[in-house]
Amino acid sequence: MTDTALPLTEKTTKPETPVLVQKSVPRALFSMAFPMLAGTFAMNAYGLTDAWFVAQLGTLPLAAMGYIFPVVMLLTCVARGVGAGVTVLVANSVGRSDHSDAARVLTHGVVLTVLMSILMSIGGYLLLEPLFLKLGADQKLMPLIRGFMVIWYIGAVSMSLPMLGSGVLISVGDSKAASLFMIVGTLLNLVLNPIMIFGYFGWPAMGIRGSAMATVVAQTISTVWLMDLFWRKHRLFAWSTKGLGRSARRITRFAVPSILSLILMPISASIITKILSGFGHEAVAASGAAGRIEMFAFVVPMALGISLTPFVSQNFGAGCMDRVRQAQRVSTLFALGYGAFVTVAFFAGARWLASVFTDDPKVADTLVLYIRIISFGYGMMEVHRYCGFFLTGMYRPAEATVLNAVRVIVLLIPCSYIGAHYWGIAGLFGGRLLTDIVVGCIGLAWVAHAIRHVGAEGGSRALPQRHREALAPEQAAATEHGDEELRPGLPPEKWTRQV
Repeated sequence: MTDTALPLTEKTTKPETPVLVQKSVPRALFSMAFPMLAGTFAMNAYGLTDAWFVAQLGTLPLAAMGYIFPVVMLLTCVARGVGAGVTVLVANSVGRSDHSDAARVLTHGVVLTVLMSILMSIGGYLLLEPLFLKLGADQKLMPLIRGFMVIWYIGAVSMSLPMLGSGVLISVGDSKAASLFMIVGTLLNLVLNPIMIFGYFGWPAMGIRGSAMATVVAQTISTVWLMDLFWRKHRLFAWSTKGLGRSARRITRFAVPSILSLILMPISASIITKILSGFGHEAVAASGAAGRIEMFAFVVPMALGISLTPFVSQNFGAGCMDRVRQAQRVSTLFALGYGAFVTVAFFAGARWLASVFTDDPKVADTLVLYIRIISFGYGMMEVHRYCGFFLTGMYRPAEATVLNAVRVIVLLIPCSYIGAHYWGIAGLFGGRLLTDIVVGCIGLAWVAHAIRHVGAEGGSRALPQRHREALAPEQAAATEHGDEELRPGLPPEKWTRQV
């Protein structure tokens, strides 16, 4: 069996200009972001929908969701990390007009995602009770947590595969489809949640387990549709395991740093949850609900953020660093402006937002305090997130990981602990605010330096040796033989020396 995509893309065919290097930078970014807006809104509505319906069951189920959330984040980080690696490589291949390489990378990425999901589910199930007890959950919450997580682990494969879908679809210029498949999944989740949680239309009332079941069913349907898009519409499946080992090495060079970077978020969330548990179940419930409100509020900048890695990688692949530099300026200004708007809106509407989620006065007061302190760092928080996307797109995933490590290990955990120790729960939230502001400034300086370095060194000379091996075989061979001034991603027939 040959290692080809369907239909075959002949190397002799004149390649089309990659879609993300044609339009002006603002137009290219926002033409991708606008179709993704509804999709990111829908994606975040998953968590918000689950939290709202579960909140109707009472404080204990909502507190259980507060403990579940960081663990679910931890497990999905693996799939998102693989998805990030696949997205960067597919976008770079598209930038080089190499469809067969893009198909091979995607196919093998799907295989890796399935295998990792199965292994993580088995491990998570075996460690379920010790893990959650270590996080601070008590025996009153364990039956609720166990009921949710067992169903979630069973459906983990269908939860993982959509994680690599959006970036790849954007890379091939199909952001509308990327948005639509997320919308359909969310609508299904919205319909199924009340049916399965409270028991309508003959379905037994499952309580918190119904929330997990609704999400698994919705994600399974979305996954089937996504695979059909890859296969029938974009011909991005290469039906062969030939080269699987090499593809796995190429993907993991990006996936491992991305996974480590992403894992820092649920690890930090788990530690913060542990600190919060000292203030009672109400504090954990409020923080969990507030986190979902944050995610929901940031669907607009997230839509742009989802587009950044494929945009940067494709333009890096095409040697257009001036466009990468301009994209950084545009995205930073947008993040700061939107963050300021959300800060004003959240500060003014904090009490109403709390009333939507709970009628427990202690939970509501904590949620209001969270929003009115942390919202002042939202703009810089998004700037930091964008900086990670830029570093990954420029084949610097390890640097993106270090930047996140600075945020979590150097700043967030120590500042939160010190703040909680001296000033209580308000001090803990203040530690998060200080972290977001400082790390956003560090990220801006870091990305500006990286862009200058790539421009000064000239294309693939600035590319770390370990990542040159992740390029297409012909391109990697050329850099290994001393052609270090070749542009990093152009097709072989277009390689020219920098002047």
